[in-house]
Amino acid sequence: MNQRFLKLLYYRIPNILKLLLFIFITIPFFGSLIYFIEPERYPTLLDGIWWALTTGATVGYGDYVPETLLGRLVAALIILTGGGLIAFYIASISTTAIKHEKKLQEGKLAFHGENHYIFVGFNERTRQLVDLIIQHYADKKIVIIDRTLNNLTYTKLPVHYIKGNATEDAVLHMANIEAASCVFVAADNHKSDNESDTHAILTTIAIRGNNPGIPIVTEILSKKQIDNAARAGATTIIRSNDFMSSLFFHELDPEIKSTPFEDIYHLLSQQKFMHQPVPDSLIEKTYSDAVIPFLTKGLLIIGVIREKEYIFHPKTAFTLKAKDILICLSRR
Repeated sequence: MNQRFLKLLYYRIPNILKLLLFIFITIPFFGSLIYFIEPERYPTLLDGIWWALTTGATVGYGDYVPETLLGRLVAALIILTGGGLIAFYIASISTTAIKHEKKLQEGKLAFHGENHYIFVGFNERTRQLVDLIIQHYADKKIVIIDRTLNNLTYTKLPVHYIKGNATEDAVLHMANIEAASCVFVAADNHKSDNESDTHAILTTIAIRGNNPGIPIVTEILSKKQIDNAARAGATTIIRSNDFMSSLFFHELDPEIKSTPFEDIYHLLSQQKFMHQPVPDSLIEKTYSDAVIPFLTKGLLIIGVIREKEYIFHPKTAFTLKAKDILICLSRR
C-alpha cells in the first residue's frame, strides 16, 4: 500500500519538481562520495558538491579534476546519470509545454483571471466585437465559450477559449464565472430562431444562478421570447432582428436621402452612449437649458428616458423632471 502510494505520488509530481528532487539528492551524494575518495583534491564537502554539479550538468569547468581511478569512475557515472536524466527531464518539460498549448487551443484549460468578459458563442460578429474591445480596452481579459469549435485559431491575446456548453455549471466554473465582470450571450445562427432563443435563455439562467449580480447581455431573435429572457435574468436584451428590420426599412425608404446603416456604424465607432441622471440644478429646466452645460462637458444630449419611455430629440421647451435620465453621446 505504501509502495503504491509512493508511486502514485511520484507520477503526480510535475516534471520540474522531479528534476529538482533528482538534483538535490544525487548532487550532494556524488559530491560527498568524491570528497571521501579524494580528500586532498577536494578539501571541503562544498568543493565536492560544486564539482558534482558542474560535472553532472556536463559543463565541466576543469577547476576540479579527479586523479584516482575510483574518482574517475565516479565522474563517469555522474556524467552518464546526470547528463542523461537532465536531458530526459528537459525534453519532458518541453513536451508538457506543448501539451499545455494544445489543450489551451482545444479549450480544455480553465481560466483563473478576474474582472474579465465572457462571450458565449463564437462567430464573425463575436470576432469583430473582440477586436473592438482589444482596440479600446487593451488590458481587458476575454474568455470565449463555444461548443462547436474543435479549436480556436484566433490567437490574439488576451483571449482564452473554453470548449463546452455554457448551460453547464462545470463549463461556467472553468470560465471563472464568479469573478467575471460581464457576460455576452450571442444568438446561434446555425439554429432556428426558436432553438437559438431557447438555448440563450437556458444559458442566461445558468449564468444568473452562478453569479446573481453579473450584468448579462443576451441576444434574442424572436420577439415573443423577450419577456422570457428578462425573466431568466438578462440585464440587457439585444433584439437583433428588430434592429436590422428597422434599419432595412430606413435604407429602402425612397423618401430618405441618406445612408442610415453607414451613419449608425460610424456613430458607434466614434461615439459611445451614456446615461446621466438629471442634475438638481436642471430640474424643472427646459431641454435647451441643459444642452449647453452638457456640451461643455463633452456630452451631447439626444434624448430623455422618463418612466421607461424613450423620448428622442425632444422639443426645446421640454421640461426635465427629477427622475429623468438623459441619453448622451460621448467621444471615445
